[in-house]
Amino acid sequence: MPITAIYAGLIALLFVVLSFRVTNVRRAEKISLGSGGNPAFEQRIRAHANCAEYAPLALILIGLLESLHAPAAALHTLGATLVFARTAHAYGLSQTPQFIPGRMIGMILTFAVLGLGACGCLWLGIMGAR
Repeated sequence: MPITAIYAGLIALLFVVLSFRVTNVRRAEKISLGSGGNPAFEQRIRAHANCAEYAPLALILIGLLESLHAPAAALHTLGATLVFARTAHAYGLSQTPQFIPGRMIGMILTFAVLGLGACGCLWLGIMGAR
């Protein structure tokens, strides 16, 4: 699944960046658990966690679509949209004050990828099962 591999790799790199942003504050502030009451740090934690919550399911759907022989253009569109969405959301959530348009665009596009991916899997799964 070479197309899914591209977007999984890009999302993994984003996740590593978000992880380092959390780890660096934990180390500097000596906070082992939670946010230590630091609202800016809580934003970094949530940006990291939100990526961990949404990106895996989207990548699974893209991978399933690829295994069902969905058109490459559709897979690239979903993958590129996911990378953009997760980056926009992480950026918007990490800003002080938060950049709400980034968060909104990120979540709307993430939900679009999830919804379209789910519908594509249902369609191709049912049509292939005939």
